[in-house]
Amino acid sequence: MSDGKHNTEPHHRRIRSFVRREGRLTPGQQKALDELWPRYGLSVQERLDVPATFGRRAPLTLEIGFGNGANLAAMAGAEPDGDFIGIEVHRPGVGRLLKTIAEHRLGNVRIFCDDAVEILNRCVDDHSLDRILLFFPDPWPKTRHHKRRIVQPAFVSLLARKLRGGGLLHMATDWQAYAEHMLEVMEASAAFGNTAGPGRYAARPAYRPVTRFEQRGQRLGHGVWDLLYRRNGVEHPAADRGDLDNCNE
Repeated sequence: MSDGKHNTEPHHRRIRSFVRREGRLTPGQQKALDELWPRYGLSVQERLDVPATFGRRAPLTLEIGFGNGANLAAMAGAEPDGDFIGIEVHRPGVGRLLKTIAEHRLGNVRIFCDDAVEILNRCVDDHSLDRILLFFPDPWPKTRHHKRRIVQPAFVSLLARKLRGGGLLHMATDWQAYAEHMLEVMEASAAFGNTAGPGRYAARPAYRPVTRFEQRGQRLGHGVWDLLYRRNGVEHPAADRGDLDNCNE
């Protein structure tokens, strides 16, 4: 895996939105990584050839930070005519998703285990994605950590480059302050239009599964905010692209 260093400035390290607290792999997760990664895993060292990877051309969804993979597997199972790519840096979650893929014979899922910004820049062609999902990213609630939040203008510009015209960016969070931050960043982007109307949150689409964590939060009265934005085809002005090697992930 990449160490995340970039040469945009001397001795500069890009701020990341994640910390690798990997935890312990179960024997089943390790076995899945050993046996199934060669079939379903993708390399950050290679440009992604989507038709060759899936053996067809189909609508392509990318989920960034899939956790244990339960949502991604459920969506892939419900949409067999679409293809799905997941990105997750924590190997226990990757191992669990690999087990699920094998158990449910999900031939339309592939996985990256690395930094999403590096993957998007190095592996994913521009205008190649139909949908990008970012569900419950780390909200980094302390003010001094807000710079670690993945949703920042440069990152949104990077996502816009990778989406097809008319493609969908779907984000969700259970932290109201982060939802407000997401809304502010997205409303300032010329590349996207809010499907719910300017400055508004969206209802949860039926395709997004409700996680057990989310169900527990709802029982406790916690809110969940979904944001759905459509890529409107407006090209980025050069100044809006920012330093994409330095955007938070």
